[in-house]
Amino acid sequence: MKNQNFNKGITLTALGSFWWGVIGVIYFKYVAFAGSIEVVIHRCIWTSVVLILSTFYFSKWDIFLKIITNKNKLIWLFFSSLLIFINWATWIYAIGTNRIIDASFGYFVMPILSVFLGYIFYNEKINKKRSLSILLVLISIILLLIISFDSIPWVGIIVALSWGFYNLLRKKINVDTDIGLLIESLFILPFALFSFYIIFQNNLNDFNFNSPSLLMLAGPMTVIPLFLYVRGVELCGLGPTGMIFYITPTFQFLLGFFYYNEEFSLEKSISFILIWIAVIIYLKDLYEDF
Repeated sequence: MKNQNFNKGITLTALGSFWWGVIGVIYFKYVAFAGSIEVVIHRCIWTSVVLILSTFYFSKWDIFLKIITNKNKLIWLFFSSLLIFINWATWIYAIGTNRIIDASFGYFVMPILSVFLGYIFYNEKINKKRSLSILLVLISIILLLIISFDSIPWVGIIVALSWGFYNLLRKKINVDTDIGLLIESLFILPFALFSFYIIFQNNLNDFNFNSPSLLMLAGPMTVIPLFLYVRGVELCGLGPTGMIFYITPTFQFLLGFFYYNEEFSLEKSISFILIWIAVIIYLKDLYEDF
């Protein structure tokens, strides 16, 4: 039974990671015609809708009420909602402006950054291998600063920092992933609805109420891989899922380079080589721990 749960967890995590790395990229690239702002707005709106429906389906409103009556958790969730919004907006901007490779840089770096943040804020121990991974990440960014300021994948750095600090706050809050995301989405929802109203009033919208729109799928595209990945973590643990997560940036990079023909300069290739070495060291360490 234990092996069955482990194998199921690996499968679910792999599916979630593949969804983020392939299906999500292709979908958000396809709807990029609507413009980054409108796509972000719809992602916020329809994510809220999907999570409200899932909360009804799984009968989790009692958990929701306990969290919103906890002032301390509510304040931290407000700040984490800002971080998740920055992450969503930056990633969608990257997709729409042919910076998928730069975004993948952020997701390669993010787990290693999380280790560093855990060390700073939670005094978590870092061994020599993980210290070396962090050092290589820093060197790769510094090299880009020295060689070519224009080549720095700012989009990837913002993606990594926003997601890294988001995970840091969520670890501090310690609430159910889906309910926490629902509350975060509800914080963002009024601003998303107001922005949509402004766009609609000025006839700048691509979304049409008279016919179904692919933009409505932005919610499921956000929530489904999250459920798959989180359930996988529950079944097989953080170590194995931490290794499998790298499916996401790997496929993002491959799609950006081979399918969408994004530019990949010599400066970026040097930086990515250092990042990949850091990732290999980090994964090897995770594997030994597991």
